[in-house]
Amino acid sequence: MSEVYANRRSRLRDHFTAAGTAAALVTRPANVRYLAAAAPQDSVLLLGRREDLLVCAVPPEDRPYEGRPDESLPVHVLPAPAGDPAVVAAGLAAGQGADSLAVEEHHLTVSRHRALATVAPRLRLTDVGGAVEQLRVVKDEEEISCLRIGAEIADQALGELLESILVGRTERHLALELERRLVDHGADGPAFPTSVATGPHSGRRGHRPTDRRVEEGDFLSVCLGATYRGYRCEIGRTFVIGTSPADWQIQLYDLVFSAQRAGREALAPGAAYRDVDRAARQVLDSAGFAEALPPLTGHGVGLEIDEDPQLAPAAMGKLDACVPVTVEPGVHLPGRGGVRIDDTLVVRPEADGGPELLTITTKELLAL
Repeated sequence: MSEVYANRRSRLRDHFTAAGTAAALVTRPANVRYLAAAAPQDSVLLLGRREDLLVCAVPPEDRPYEGRPDESLPVHVLPAPAGDPAVVAAGLAAGQGADSLAVEEHHLTVSRHRALATVAPRLRLTDVGGAVEQLRVVKDEEEISCLRIGAEIADQALGELLESILVGRTERHLALELERRLVDHGADGPAFPTSVATGPHSGRRGHRPTDRRVEEGDFLSVCLGATYRGYRCEIGRTFVIGTSPADWQIQLYDLVFSAQRAGREALAPGAAYRDVDRAARQVLDSAGFAEALPPLTGHGVGLEIDEDPQLAPAAMGKLDACVPVTVEPGVHLPGRGGVRIDDTLVVRPEADGGPELLTITTKELLAL
């Protein structure tokens, strides 16, 4: 694995040296994780003129599921835990003879940026921009394997919940149970706060569970995800509680399912982000639900749950192979509820079978 991380750092180095910068400082935690493997909290990565250094406030330790930093990467531990690793790293860059340092301005606070300039006043600070985030978009097969295992864990947790008694239990209780089951099945933890929405709350994107109890005839929409070795996936499903679904529930569910299928089928290398969004959105728009639609159809996943690319109406860019994304259209009708269906898939060429579906829990409208 050391070669993988070294290659990632080399690609970033090619980017900032081509822009005329001597060294780079990576501070965003997910980006440090991508380039250096597991690292203590608040660690930063210096790509220096003479050597690369992982700068930590505390010594690295073995951590379940995550392990240790890349063994080929030298580690510099601060002598006092009260120091700022980023400020120390800037001083180390200057000590290696760098005259310029590319930083992640989108992550640094103003005060931290000023501190870097103060400790190394001769360093010209430039912006590396979203270079690391762009490197992270296309996943290697080891990363996809972690996402696949995370999806299996989420499927297991959801499947077990569906076999239990649901009527009378609160949204909050069900969400906590799902998160416990994720850990029981081997997840590092939930990929994001689990959403359980019932009745008039159902179908809302990002709904925070309340003390509302599940009732007969409710729509129940669930969105959860597992983190496995740092990688995060997502699944969302909608069900009917207790009785056969009403006609309006069947019609709304079939409509959202058709939109989700259209979005999934549009995933292919070379497809424009906004065209994937349009494929799903047109199905719902043509049925008169334009005002009820979420701002995007899906997004990338990986070390963070919401990564590039964004599958949205104004998004620019095209999909590559081996990019994992969600496809998650939904409709929420105020006062009545709604439907959300959410899968994590990996973009694959048609010759390899097309999009790889990671979340496989049934999308049939079940009455639980």
